Amino acid sequence: MTFVLGGFLAAGILLALSPWLWPHRSRPAGSLLPSRLSRLLSAAGLGHVPARGILCASAGCAVLSAAIVWLVIPVPVLAGIAGVASGFAPLAWLRARVARVRRARRNLWPDICDLLIASVRAGMGLPDAVASLAESAPSALRPAFGRFAGDLSASGHFDSGAVRLKEALADPVADRIIETLRMARQVGGTELTTVLQALSTSVRAEAALRSEVEARQSWVRGAAVLGVTAPWVILALLALRPEGARAYGSPDGVVLIVAGALVSAVAFRIMLRIGRLPESRRWFG
Repeated sequence: MTFVLGGFLAAGILLALSPWLWPHRSRPAGSLLPSRLSRLLSAAGLGHVPARGILCASAGCAVLSAAIVWLVIPVPVLAGIAGVASGFAPLAWLRARVARVRRARRNLWPDICDLLIASVRAGMGLPDAVASLAESAPSALRPAFGRFAGDLSASGHFDSGAVRLKEALADPVADRIIETLRMARQVGGTELTTVLQALSTSVRAEAALRSEVEARQSWVRGAAVLGVTAPWVILALLALRPEGARAYGSPDGVVLIVAGALVSAVAFRIMLRIGRLPESRRWFG
């Protein structure tokens, strides 16, 4: 009984001191959803899609793939591995879409800088020069600049519209351009066109170099995909036979398949890491 009373006393003291030991940390409303997934959706141009939609799609793909494999090959461990692998399919598609969007936009940012330089030299104000990109920018970027023009005409506040423009574009190069424009708007000066010219030259050279390196490294990803999928295709063909299904359904077969799945996952990640170029981070996002 003494130990029970001592435990209750210790718990009461701990609860009394908990506000100071573990102070409450307020979280923004958006933190209820996975922030990294939300960033991926924004970078892929799918900012209107909730993160829960990707999670539900992953769960649906996992259940559907596991059911199909179970109907074709009645080996539980294969159905489970197929479900786990398919659960990551929406995330892989999302990452691939982000990479495609960034590749497509990489060569557009120098043109944006050139258009801004031309507008400023023509005597337009900085907010009007950015808003004019809703009509003169490449078609892939016009919707975002169109929303900025709408925000500017509604509120007349450049900074708030620029922040929303960064969220809509969700690109490291766009962040650099917009932060340069915000600084020029706040402090003034006559060097804006010079800075934009230097930024345009830097971005153009970086895009050309990155495209060349990616072309040389593309075989690594192809080799990784082929090296991972080929053994599992052979395994599926063997498991279609009744004796193969019995062998892979045994305890030794389960251990073999699970070990093979772990080795395949680790090897695939290593190969992708070797062939992947580091992406620019959004320091101002």
